[in-house]
Amino acid sequence: MTKPTKRTFSFEFKLEVVRRAIAGETQLALAQEFDLSSPRLIQKWVNTYRTEGEDGLRPKPKGRPRGTPDDPERQESELERLRRENERLRAENAYLGKLRALRAQERR
Repeated sequence: MTKPTKRTFSFEFKLEVVRRAIAGETQLALAQEFDLSSPRLIQKWVNTYRTEGEDGLRPKPKGRPRGTPDDPERQESELERLRRENERLRAENAYLGKLRALRAQERR
């Protein structure tokens, strides 16, 4: 049975539940004790803990990461991207120019 509202859980709460689950307590008993919607939620936390460690249980920031157009790191990467694109376009232009010259020679 699912709960009508979405609950959020603190890092400390998740860590305690995960540690008890790893210690051998059943997920069903833990879900009932902590009034969780499903033992699968605990299983998900345990899997995350095993793959990412404790940091995987910390809450993630919502939405897009903040970035300003004045961010020098972002501007430099944009500048590098434009330089690479410019270099690629120059090479493409040179290739097409040589191709046209070869076709013109074949016609003569």
